Amino acid sequence: MRVVIADDNLLVRRGIAALLEEAGIEVAAQADCAEDLLREVDAHAPDVAIVDVRMPPTHTDEGLRAAHEIRARHARTAIVVLSQHVDFGVATRILAERPERLGYLLKDRVTDVDDFVGTLRRVVGGGTALDPEVVSRLLASDSELGPLQRLTPREREVLQLLGEGLSNPALAERLGITLRSAEKHVSSVFAKLGLPDTGNENRRVLAVLQLLHG
Repeated sequence: MRVVIADDNLLVRRGIAALLEEAGIEVAAQADCAEDLLREVDAHAPDVAIVDVRMPPTHTDEGLRAAHEIRARHARTAIVVLSQHVDFGVATRILAERPERLGYLLKDRVTDVDDFVGTLRRVVGGGTALDPEVVSRLLASDSELGPLQRLTPREREVLQLLGEGLSNPALAERLGITLRSAEKHVSSVFAKLGLPDTGNENRRVLAVLQLLHG
């Protein structure tokens, strides 16, 4: 796997690069602004671009706009967007159109190298990954009359893992249960929430996000 990293903070950028290189991942290039990011992606055609949401000159949404441009130019390049804080609007925007090969993570998540590398591999493989903190906060903010109140504690765990983009086998492994039990829990969650379980992991993430955010 080859990556390009874009973050205007030198320590963050080099820190991510060092962690990934130690994990055996090739860092093809680094960039400190959106313009350089696009140039490096054009030059190296990486498997995945790791992009900070806010970059120079305005530190608003340059990274997000660059991510959309990368998707337009390089359909096979996966994108993992990094954010300092939970931003539900950004999470919704980046997943709404095409959730495939796309991830949204908080920067704190990068410190768990195994988890971070697993997320990169998931999105490179065509999957979707939503930071568990986003789903966790949305779950916590649900009102007592909301649809999530129908879920058991175990089903809430399952819903959070669905939001991360885990397949049924991966979900079973994470929870330490059988695949059959995982499938039953997933079916129950979607039945209680009135969402079709299409079997497409990316669409399931999007459905979960839309339900929670809506």
